[in-house]
Amino acid sequence: MNLEKAAKNLKLAGFSVQIFDTGTEAAEWLNQQVDGKTVGIGGSATVKALGLYDLLRTHNTVYWHWEQDQDEARLNAMKTDVYLCSANALAETGEIVNIDGKGNRVSSTLFGHEKVYFVVGQNKVTVTYEEAVWRARNVAAPKRAAQFHVKTPCVANGSTRCFNCKSPERVCRALVTLWGPMMGSEAEVLLIREDLGL
Repeated sequence: MNLEKAAKNLKLAGFSVQIFDTGTEAAEWLNQQVDGKTVGIGGSATVKALGLYDLLRTHNTVYWHWEQDQDEARLNAMKTDVYLCSANALAETGEIVNIDGKGNRVSSTLFGHEKVYFVVGQNKVTVTYEEAVWRARNVAAPKRAAQFHVKTPCVANGSTRCFNCKSPERVCRALVTLWGPMMGSEAEVLLIREDLGL
């Protein structure tokens, strides 16, 4: 995994990119960048690990369904100035891959915000796009399903692979690849030299 190569290709695709040695540095930088805004946060173990909700809400209006009423927070988060999430995988070739169950996170990376920030630990960076899709489906999604204690084949079998199940509790219902920021929206990727999130 080469963060410099990933950063170069992300920039070529139109993303802004920052590289940080630690999650603490990334959180402090982001806390300085986002001030006096409305902020939506997608489901993210990385965001939780960095304490960004508590940092940002001291001087922003922040909506996060992990900390507030789930339905109301999801709806409010879709209408914010800034959206903050991670990625299930990011390829050195410049693609960002996310899987979602409800759709609030992936939809917010596509439309409606002035700026989207992706906070990504080094463990999510793969060499190729194909490996990024594989990681999202076979590493991140089963871990999230296990975290939610759902009864899907990947959880029941203690597996780290997707069975492409048709379970009503399936948490991986959509896969989105970003090849660049959406028109009319800025997107910035914070790459961190630490393992963070699922």
